[in-house]
Amino acid sequence: MSRVCQITGKKAMVGNNVSHSKRRTKRRFYPNLFVKRFFLVDEDRWITLKVSAAGLRTINKKGLAIALKDAKLEGHIDKF
Repeated sequence: MSRVCQITGKKAMVGNNVSHSKRRTKRRFYPNLFVKRFFLVDEDRWITLKVSAAGLRTINKKGLAIALKDAKLEGHIDKF
């Protein structure tokens, strides 16, 4: 699986390492991802998601079912 949050869609960004002499080399900024298991009460089963820290906050705020529905509408996940 790629390094993409399944709730928010966050993925790696490209930037520069800047040295003391201001020389720039390419680098990547990776999202803060976790592989977490969540219990879907509606379907009485566990699901495993790769979510970022911001995705965890979204799940805590909205609830798992609504966050999954929104992620599916935005195209971040295809099935759950």
